[in-house]
Amino acid sequence: MTGRDSRQIFFIVAGIAFASLAAAIIFWRHTTSQAAQTPARPSVPVTVTEAAVHDVPIYSHALGTVQALNTVAIRAQVNGQIVSINFRQGQEVHQGDVLAKIDPAPLKAALDQAIAKKSQDEAQMIAAQKDLARFKALALKSFETQQNVDLQQAKVDTTKATIDADQAAIEAAQTQLDYATITAPIDGVVGFRQIDVGNIIHTTDVNPLTVLTQIKPTTVICTLPQSYLGLVREAMLRGEVRVLAFDQDGKNQLADGKLLLINNQIDQTTSTIQLKAEFPNDDQRLWPGEFVRGPVGYYVWVVKADETVEQRPIEAFQADEDVVIATKGLNAGETVVLDGQSRLDVGTHVAIRSPKTPVAQQPDNSG
Repeated sequence: MTGRDSRQIFFIVAGIAFASLAAAIIFWRHTTSQAAQTPARPSVPVTVTEAAVHDVPIYSHALGTVQALNTVAIRAQVNGQIVSINFRQGQEVHQGDVLAKIDPAPLKAALDQAIAKKSQDEAQMIAAQKDLARFKALALKSFETQQNVDLQQAKVDTTKATIDADQAAIEAAQTQLDYATITAPIDGVVGFRQIDVGNIIHTTDVNPLTVLTQIKPTTVICTLPQSYLGLVREAMLRGEVRVLAFDQDGKNQLADGKLLLINNQIDQTTSTIQLKAEFPNDDQRLWPGEFVRGPVGYYVWVVKADETVEQRPIEAFQADEDVVIATKGLNAGETVVLDGQSRLDVGTHVAIRSPKTPVAQQPDNSG
């Protein structure tokens, strides 16, 4: 290519560049003129915060049911007349406390009879042993046959076995007498009394005397989608997993406990896993049969670089009163509106006021 050809190409390119510059100047003047004629929209004052990355606990929300750690139906183990009730309905009792007493007279008589029977057999045993000693002495002098010695030995052995049976009968009678005093097998709270003093109680009665429920500690059974299985198992392998119980409105925290176990099967019908958590429940705020749960679902207004806002759906949960954990839909460094949302619409211009507590984003652990 000659020098003349090179200069010709240069002038063509320069001509195109000059034409583009002129068009840009004309467009800028045109838009500037329009902007001067259109009044500026008023800015909406808002309070914002900046999303930041922090190490935070990961919470999963689930509906749960409070269950007593132990529930015992208090029934009689012997038949008889109730002579005293030693508890108030709804009273908290401790293991070993006396709840009721059954008339012990017939049972005491049976015990005394068993003791007397053993004494009688022991007396016979003494006589049988003396006879055996005489038979053995006479047999050595050939004044008694070996057959009679063996028969007397058998009599002694039989009497000894009878005495052992008498001792077993005494222990059985003593056990029956002990059953006349009904005690609490565990710590807990007693429910309604089903039988009154003076009535005859039977071991086969349909209704128990009362029901004793252990609520300190207590447990909560809840379910999560099976997709959480891996996450929960990994958390349990790292150590104790904390569980918080809220009321049905999801606003008031009732108790703080720990996760005990994941049930060994996935519910194929609902594709869920069942979890069991334990709570000390010293203040008895959790009651058997109560439903507990937590809140779900969020969206935020994000302030863009031109100080206008856009509505952004996110996946998040409330970590505490001041921190919301955003797990999806929000990036670190983005500005989020905290107050003044009621006047916002997509594209609204905002006037930023002093920021408040940051919104934490869940850290990315994929790497």
